[in-house]
Amino acid sequence: MDKQFKTLADFLGTHFIYTYDNGWEYEWYAKNDHTVDSRIHGGMVAGRWVKDQEAHIDMLTEGVYKVAWTEPTETDVALEFVPNEHKLNGTIFFPKWVQEHPEITVCFQNEHIDLINISRKSRDFSYGMDRPLLSPFMGLFVCFCIFLVIDI
Repeated sequence: MDKQFKTLADFLGTHFIYTYDNGWEYEWYAKNDHTVDSRIHGGMVAGRWVKDQEAHIDMLTEGVYKVAWTEPTETDVALEFVPNEHKLNGTIFFPKWVQEHPEITVCFQNEHIDLINISRKSRDFSYGMDRPLLSPFMGLFVCFCIFLVIDI
C-alpha cells in the first residue's frame, strides 16, 4: 500500500479487506463521512452484507480513525483504523438474540430491515443491555486498501 493517510479526506472512499486474529474476515468501505458498507466473509455472521449503514466517523489524530455504529439488529460496532501501520482494532457487542440465532441476520440486510425490526421487537428485551462482548480486543490485521486496483 503506497497511500499515506493523514486527513479524514484520505480515509473516506477507501475500501479495506481484513482478517482478525480470530479468523473472522471482513470487507469494509468508508463511503463518505457518515455512511459505510460492509460484507462479512468469515465468523459467526458470515454472509451478512450491509449497504448505507449510518456511522460516526472521526479522525482521532493524523492517520488514526474511529468508526462506530449501531445496526438495525442492535449490534454495536466500534473500529479504530491505523492504516499507515496496517492495523485495526475492533469491538463488537452482539445482542443476546443475535448471538443465539446469528443465522437470522445472515442476508443482504438492506432487503430485510422490516423483518429484522419485527424479529428484534418480538424478542424478550427485559434483560436490557444484555449484550455479550465478543472481544474487547479482536486483534490486529494486515490491511489491504483498495483504490483503483487491489494492492495485494
